[in-house]
Amino acid sequence: MNSLEQAEDLKAFERRLTEYIHCLQPATGRWRMLLIVVSVCTATGAWNWLIDPETQKDSDLKVVLGAHLEDSDLKAVLGAHLEDSDLKVSFFTSLWNHPFFTISCITLIGLFFAGIHKRVVAPSIIAARCRTVLAEYNMSCDDTGKLILKPRPHVQ
Repeated sequence: MNSLEQAEDLKAFERRLTEYIHCLQPATGRWRMLLIVVSVCTATGAWNWLIDPETQKDSDLKVVLGAHLEDSDLKAVLGAHLEDSDLKVSFFTSLWNHPFFTISCITLIGLFFAGIHKRVVAPSIIAARCRTVLAEYNMSCDDTGKLILKPRPHVQ
């Protein structure tokens, strides 16, 4: 194979690689936006869940009176007029009371199980794998797929 054919092959490979990486960009952008939106929704829902007075009721009483108190001790200190339902809300009841957080958290977990963490960085994964293969031929590529020719090592 002469050098003209090699140059044409390299140009064709570079065009195909840049085309492939360029075609991944719109889908990657959409996955990134979806991940950002769901993450912000989860963080907002978590904040609302944490500042909810019903969720904080048990922990606030323990902070005021001492974190080492058990529920029975807390009830004895405050008097018999408090019922167990006044002291705490169960975890699942708290999640049921905050459907925005629950749904956004389940959605975020589902997205990670579906592989969104790979999809948001797909072009850089392709470029990194190409760099690994091209290194054997004294070449590399940038994140857009453009080939970088490295000087040949001199063997003496």
